[in-house]
Amino acid sequence: MENGEGIPDVHILNLSARTATITNADGVFRLEVSQGDTLMISAVRYMRMMWVISPEALEAGEIEIPLQPFVNELDEVVVSPYALTGDLAEDLTRIPENKAPTSYSLNLPNATARKYTPTENRLHEATTGGGLLPLNPLLNAITGRTKRLKKQLAVEHRFAKLMEIRQPFADSVFVDQLGIPEERLSDYLYFCEVDSLFTDVAYSGDQLRIWAFFRRKGEEYRKNNDLD
Repeated sequence: MENGEGIPDVHILNLSARTATITNADGVFRLEVSQGDTLMISAVRYMRMMWVISPEALEAGEIEIPLQPFVNELDEVVVSPYALTGDLAEDLTRIPENKAPTSYSLNLPNATARKYTPTENRLHEATTGGGLLPLNPLLNAITGRTKRLKKQLAVEHRFAKLMEIRQPFADSVFVDQLGIPEERLSDYLYFCEVDSLFTDVAYSGDQLRIWAFFRRKGEEYRKNNDLD
C-alpha cells in the first residue's frame, strides 16, 4: 500500500514455501503462509523489500504491507558550464583549478558510452591488428594469451551474474533461511557459482527457480562443511 491505497501488479514471492502471486487491481493478494515465512515484495517504481510473517499477522489472517516509492537518483550532468570557446588557451583560463573537466562537463561525444572492463580491453587488443596478416592476434593465439583472457572474462561474467541474482536476497535471508554462517557467505556463493547448473538457472529470470537453486546448494554446503 501507498498512502492507504492498494497497488496493483505487485509481485509477492514466498521464499520459504516457493510460491508466488500478484496483487489485483485493488492491490489485494491471497497467498498461503506459515509463521516465519519470508515474503519478497517487488513492483515497478517501488523499493524491493522483505517481510517476515509474525505470529500476530498469522493470527489476524491478513496484513497490510506499506511500500516505499523508488527514487532513481542520477548523477548530475552539467553541459558546457564554462562557456568554452574552442580556443584552448582561452578555455583553460575559464576552468577553475579545482574543477577538472570531464566528458560530461565538456559535452564530448560518446560521454555515455559503455565502459569496458580492463579484461575486455586487453582481449580486444589481443585479437585485433592491422595489415594483411595481423601479427598481434596470431602471436597471442600461439602463446595462449587470448585463451587465458577469454577464460578470465568468462569468470568475471559469471561473478557479475551471481551478484545480480543474489541482489534481491538480503544476507539475513541466507543466514536465517538457509543456515549459512554470515562469515561464510562469500564461500557459499562461490560454491553456488561453480555449480554446472549455475548458468542455466542464473539466466532463466525465474525468481522461484533461483531461490530453489540457492536452497539446494545451501543444503549441500551445510552437509559438505558439517554445519548441520
